[in-house]
Amino acid sequence: MALSYEFSIGSVRARENTMFSEADAEQMLALKSPDELVRFLKDKGYGDGDTVEEIIESNTRRMWKYIRSIAPDFNIFEPFLIQNDVHNFKTVLKGTMSDRDYEHLLMEPCTVRKEDMIKAVENRRFDVFPEWLQKPADKAYQRLAETKDARLSDAGIDRAVLERLVFLGKSSRSVFLEEYFNTLVFYANVKTVLRAVKAGVSRYFYDKALCDCDGFDKQTAVRAALTNESALMKYLEKIDAYNCRKAMSIFAESPSKFEKFVDDELIRLAKRFCKLSSEGCEPLMGYYIGCEYERKLIIIIASGLRTGTPSDKIRERLREIYG
Repeated sequence: MALSYEFSIGSVRARENTMFSEADAEQMLALKSPDELVRFLKDKGYGDGDTVEEIIESNTRRMWKYIRSIAPDFNIFEPFLIQNDVHNFKTVLKGTMSDRDYEHLLMEPCTVRKEDMIKAVENRRFDVFPEWLQKPADKAYQRLAETKDARLSDAGIDRAVLERLVFLGKSSRSVFLEEYFNTLVFYANVKTVLRAVKAGVSRYFYDKALCDCDGFDKQTAVRAALTNESALMKYLEKIDAYNCRKAMSIFAESPSKFEKFVDDELIRLAKRFCKLSSEGCEPLMGYYIGCEYERKLIIIIASGLRTGTPSDKIRERLREIYG
């Protein structure tokens, strides 16, 4: 029997009741060690394993198995899966050229099987890739082989996936997905240009790295960045879209708070569009994004526990959660 979104939404709404709450986050912040966090997560039924990383991996596998079982059309998750594809490509490419072990770093699920990804890079034959990725992958291979510049190699492939996300958002007929990926790509551009201006890169890098998107004038941004960091900040501070003025004010205060602000903007979009939606794919998307933010929550807390960071400092880094 074919699945319906009505059934899927009902299932997801029940699952959301088991997601972490603010109270759960506070309980985790009160823990004293990674071992205590492991016990907490296992007691909550979050996943299996003897380390935080094993438990997260277990939960991720379980999450995707569940989503596959209830999604009427799993292809709606393509925008998220292709980000894993690009991560895997870059990982295999660098690992192959440096002769380093990389297979433990590969991510699933993806649209290109890991075995096919490895074979494609080893043979420099990318016809198994989706068409939009074939030429950028070959260019990335060539740049890394000829220049040994990983940043430049990454730039072109990252731009390709960002352009694909914009396209998929616009063609999805989902107001949420279009706004979500426009926001994600906009801030990906902002982060790229902010890092690049400090590194003093050339116009060539900007041309290869930045993606055209609503609200971001690529040429104006590049001219400003090539002038100096102050000129770039003045340009970004004038942008009204995506709450950018506030974002730049926060960046001036703290780059780490800026990263948190961007993540919070994205989860707020998911909560606004998906939490109360009663039809279509949005509730499934919101559930998936919420699970990803749970994972970020655990990683940040685990990192803080390992370094002995005070709980109030860890709390400052925590993103909003979906539950």
